[in-house]
Amino acid sequence: MSVDPTLMSRITQTPGQCGGRPCIRGLRIRVSDILEMLACSVSTEEILRDFPDLESDDIRAALLFAARRTMFPQVAA
Repeated sequence: MSVDPTLMSRITQTPGQCGGRPCIRGLRIRVSDILEMLACSVSTEEILRDFPDLESDDIRAALLFAARRTMFPQVAA
């Protein structure tokens, strides 16, 4: 599977902005908000309509960020 290596650069964390939580490109749109909307069956198209500053790659970056946060090392028994 090939992932655009620049996607993760869209995720920013700035002290003092949104409590230091990961955001999209320095905007005050948190990664967690994007993920929660997707989990609530809000379509990508609707999210992009509601947040005109977002781009489709921003949503892909939020998903990639979440996927990478779940990579835990496996311990062999």
